[in-house]
Amino acid sequence: MDLASVIGLVACLFLMIFGIVFDGKAVNFGSLLNFLDAPSAIITFGGAFMCVMAGNTMSDFVAGLKSFGVIFKPPQVDPVGTITKIIELSNVARKEGLLALEEGAGDIDDPFLKKGIMLVVDGTDPELVRDIMENELGAMEDRHKAKKGFWEGVAALGPAWGMIGTLIGLVNMLKALDDPNAIGPAMAVALLTTMYGSMLANWICAPITSKMGVYNSIEAGVKQIMIEGLLSIQAGENPRVIEEKLKSFLAPADRPSGEEKVE
Repeated sequence: MDLASVIGLVACLFLMIFGIVFDGKAVNFGSLLNFLDAPSAIITFGGAFMCVMAGNTMSDFVAGLKSFGVIFKPPQVDPVGTITKIIELSNVARKEGLLALEEGAGDIDDPFLKKGIMLVVDGTDPELVRDIMENELGAMEDRHKAKKGFWEGVAALGPAWGMIGTLIGLVNMLKALDDPNAIGPAMAVALLTTMYGSMLANWICAPITSKMGVYNSIEAGVKQIMIEGLLSIQAGENPRVIEEKLKSFLAPADRPSGEEKVE
């Protein structure tokens, strides 16, 4: 569970509620009812999501909705552990040959790394190995981009449908100027749809797209380490040289040093 996502979203909700119920002197939770309006929510949230549905296939739309939970599940990757494993494999290849890597691949859970090892063991041309691995990496990034694009679409349409709701509310208000009792509800729809649209875009969609971009960079970075490591092993480079090459992918603070140095 990614605590940053949970804390951030909950804290934003708390701050909005605090601003609504606190008038500078006292707390009035009854004020929350003034900001709850079903027609406004239906127009804004329903309109935004239905427009996104219209621009996608049903399967892509459902997958996009399900991707909301991704922001609470950080990618299970370990760059330092990946480098350590690649150095172990390079030592095996240096001592026993590339064919010995097949046995070492047995205890590797990552399918991407395992696939690369088997390509190397099979004697595949290095350029072809790179092409295959980078194509798979590109396909992964395209899938991530599609999920991110779903929420970017919702973020763009939320305020737009909020404005549509505002116009609906204003039209209803202007048509009911002779009825004072109808002006209030119509004005509420006009104002709350704009608020809901802004909340949808900035409270929900913006953090989701930002976190998806972060997670994609993390996963892509680790897979790039795997690609360079495997090609270096195939080229017969010294394990120490491979280690220094792969450590360059990490931020200086994340690189193992001293007692944590990759053996």
